[in-house]
Amino acid sequence: MSSVLYDTPGPRAKRRNVLITVVFFAALVALVWWLWRTLDDKQQLRWSLWQPFTTSEAWTTYLLPGLVNTLKAAALSMVIALPLGAVFGIARLSDHRSVRIVAGVVVEFFRAIPVLLLMLFANEFYSRYTQVTSDDRPLYAVVTALVLYNASVLAEVVQAGILALPRGQSEAAYAIGLRKGQTMTSILLPQAVTAMLPAIVSQLVVIVKDTALGGVMIGFTELLNQRGTFAANYANVFASFVGVAVIYIVLNFALTSFASWLEGRLRRSKRGTGAVLGAEDMEELNPAAVGGTFATGASDTAF
Repeated sequence: MSSVLYDTPGPRAKRRNVLITVVFFAALVALVWWLWRTLDDKQQLRWSLWQPFTTSEAWTTYLLPGLVNTLKAAALSMVIALPLGAVFGIARLSDHRSVRIVAGVVVEFFRAIPVLLLMLFANEFYSRYTQVTSDDRPLYAVVTALVLYNASVLAEVVQAGILALPRGQSEAAYAIGLRKGQTMTSILLPQAVTAMLPAIVSQLVVIVKDTALGGVMIGFTELLNQRGTFAANYANVFASFVGVAVIYIVLNFALTSFASWLEGRLRRSKRGTGAVLGAEDMEELNPAAVGGTFATGASDTAF
């Protein structure tokens, strides 16, 4: 079936597509076979290396506590960074120049600093100038760094999402007497959220993964940090990396799946009901039109 945007492949194109598919799967099978043989030669596929993942001790002692800390840091960072990013994103669109400049400086400053450096600065700050205990300090430092960086990135996402909307949306809101704050909260933001959702979800996935930086540099006992202790006790370095990678994949896949479901729900909720309003409905909504358009239409019909 052909259309303006798509032409049905002809016989040569079909043969070429089949050939490319066969070559791709052959290369994929060869790669998997080579990887399997290499690991087998290095004795990395022995059951003794993978068996600890089937014991409750490995999970309750090492993996689950690390996963809980990862989720705790990621959840706190998301809860704080999302509204903070929205505030700074809207502030960059303010009519007041001073507000725009301050918001722009803050966003550009923290967006330009690597997350790892922010974690080190935050850890040093909490160590020297606060009463935060040494046990809680890594969590505070990780969350602070993730919030500062990701709120700055989310502010850019929010600003771009709002600017991408047609100008007619805000002009129509102003025409019916809405103030700028009402226009932003009732008209622009609800529409922009659906368009921004893929970019926001991508940044939330980055938050989950970046918690591992705290385990590497400041001793935060998150999932990757606990992997090292787990591997040291069970002597299975490669298997531990694979197991932790699978956990991260499942975690991020669940997050993106939920976001896809939420995006679809938001899009469906914004569709019209398909109801058709009759003359009586319109008269009820706009009584002033009774003596005008509707009356004229009635007289024309009678005539």
